[in-house]
Amino acid sequence: MADDTEALQNFQPEHEFFVGVDSDGCVFDSMEIKHKECFAPQFIKHFRLQPVSKYAREVWEFVNLYSKSRGVNRFPALSNALNLLAERPEVQARGVTPPSTDALDAWIAKERKLTNATLEEEIRRGNEALAPILKWSKAVNAAIADMVYGIPPFPCVQESLERMQPAADLMVVSQTPTEALEREWREHNLTGYVRLIAGQELGSKADHLRLAAAGKYGPGRALMIGDAPGDFRAAKFNHLLFYPILPGAEEASWERFYGEALDRFFNGQYAGAYEAELIEEFNRRLPETPPWKR
Repeated sequence: MADDTEALQNFQPEHEFFVGVDSDGCVFDSMEIKHKECFAPQFIKHFRLQPVSKYAREVWEFVNLYSKSRGVNRFPALSNALNLLAERPEVQARGVTPPSTDALDAWIAKERKLTNATLEEEIRRGNEALAPILKWSKAVNAAIADMVYGIPPFPCVQESLERMQPAADLMVVSQTPTEALEREWREHNLTGYVRLIAGQELGSKADHLRLAAAGKYGPGRALMIGDAPGDFRAAKFNHLLFYPILPGAEEASWERFYGEALDRFFNGQYAGAYEAELIEEFNRRLPETPPWKR
């Protein structure tokens, strides 16, 4: 599949409806294993956080799994985690100072596509302060390739895709690297249901939806399915409806989508009070404040 935004710009309606769907934690129960077994260990190793590994792991999991920043791109997640860790009194008491995020934050502020490839380009231009971050990110990818496989989609996902495909243009909308997305969707024979797999190389989720769907479908005819607040914001920024997959209740969420919400979407009865009730339930699931600050 194409690796530039031309694929998104050229995405034209073939059906009346559009559905974008996130992948990690939404279609596949892969968020826990990726962050707990791949991201967090490399976070501790590459940023020399061994003396405070307990707190480093707790911070990483809060940022990426159990808070409103769940599902964010790995580079803003890294900045957030390092800064949260540096604030913790337990870390300061042990004399550990996590690395500064100044160079990373400056790069994030100016770069729209936050990927290993764009990070490498920045380093080649002389920004050597980012080299340890690239090394960490590549180690994460290697760990995921080695560790994460054999994870099927949640129950009712494939059945939902089968019901949607004849009436809707389907697209994967994710901040996971495209190579990993394609590998995971191919492993479970799901690629045939979607017209495009959009990973982090094609920009943010908001970019994906803006270029592929915004203004191309009628009111109430475009929907984003996601498990993170970033999915919700990307949908609403582009005036799409949103269906939440509730963290910790993914099976029940997909069952409700397949048995109830999908019919409402196709019948024009989704927007309004029904969607608002689902979003209210979703917002109650994820806190903004870490448990160690409460």
